[in-house]
Amino acid sequence: MRENLSLDELRIQIDRCDSELVSLLAERRRLTEQVGQIKQQKGAALHAPDREAALIAARRQQAEEKGVNPELVEDILRRMMREAYENQQSKLACAAPQLSPIVIVGGQGAMGQLFAKQFKRSGYEVKILDKSQQTDASSVLAGAKLVLVSVPINSLDKVIADLPPLDPECILADITSVKQSPLKSLLNKHAGPVVGLHPMFGPDISHWVKQTVVACHGRDENACSGLLKQLQIWGCHIVPMEAKKHDQAMQIIQVMRHLTTFVYGQFLAKQCHTLEELRSCSSPIYQLELMMVGRLFAQSPELYADIMLAQFEDVEGLLASYQDTFAQTLQSLKQGDKQALIDGFDKAQAYFSNSAYTFLAQSRGILNKANDAKVLDELAS
Repeated sequence: MRENLSLDELRIQIDRCDSELVSLLAERRRLTEQVGQIKQQKGAALHAPDREAALIAARRQQAEEKGVNPELVEDILRRMMREAYENQQSKLACAAPQLSPIVIVGGQGAMGQLFAKQFKRSGYEVKILDKSQQTDASSVLAGAKLVLVSVPINSLDKVIADLPPLDPECILADITSVKQSPLKSLLNKHAGPVVGLHPMFGPDISHWVKQTVVACHGRDENACSGLLKQLQIWGCHIVPMEAKKHDQAMQIIQVMRHLTTFVYGQFLAKQCHTLEELRSCSSPIYQLELMMVGRLFAQSPELYADIMLAQFEDVEGLLASYQDTFAQTLQSLKQGDKQALIDGFDKAQAYFSNSAYTFLAQSRGILNKANDAKVLDELAS
């Protein structure tokens, strides 16, 4: 190759490389679609963690040998994998054909539609029982082998109580974000298999691979194993947990997070700066913070009001502790007490331990994506 190429000549060669990359991506997509078909035929899970880890490790080593940044290669690989998982969603393996027919109560809601679509992709017969089908509830539920309740928290108890009797072998399950009270209602209603599920994701996911589902067993765990197996086939990570322990964890993970985000969003709305002004001078970390706050307010106010109200009595003590911690920090600032601030930092650092450094490394890529999104958004405007 001739040295000292002109800028135009170099750009032509870069365009050629980019074109070859697109062709390779198209070929990779074709191959991964075939992999998906084989997995569907064999009943294999979409996600193969060992294969994924080995592939990334091999390509990282290859990148280092060729003088390419291995982080870049891993980023590209993970993005391609995500695309592959999305492409493999059209037809999925059926792990428990005995679950048909399935009835989704509240199936016209966003999460109900998400589950209905996924079950249908795996070949299950799916029926919907929503407000418009209430008069035919008995006929819709007749012969059901799985009844999945997907309704708002504040109406769940009544919806369950109003269900007609189910077949003894039918699995009765719910997917609400609170588990103790719903699980009690399920057990009181049905003498057969019962399990409480909490999908730790919303209806806007592009695929189910690596999504977490908490499973709180109520009765006849063996009978519910087929349902959990199907979730795993879709790529979900199942976390077994007692209902009480789940709700305690959610008080911090969900309720406290939603409350603080809700308050911060209201605080921003009262300030003299517009959102555009704040974004124009924000760092990547604050850009990401704005994304997470804005994400909440792009969704249903009724849903988040229900989530916060459902466990308010349980989190009242946590809120008091949070307020106390905030007040102590404010007092340290007012007094200029640097040592108190350092002591508070040290306590939190000890809690996070080595995970803090893991989070630091993992967040770099996320921050880069947040910054990229900011730049792209500015260009679009």
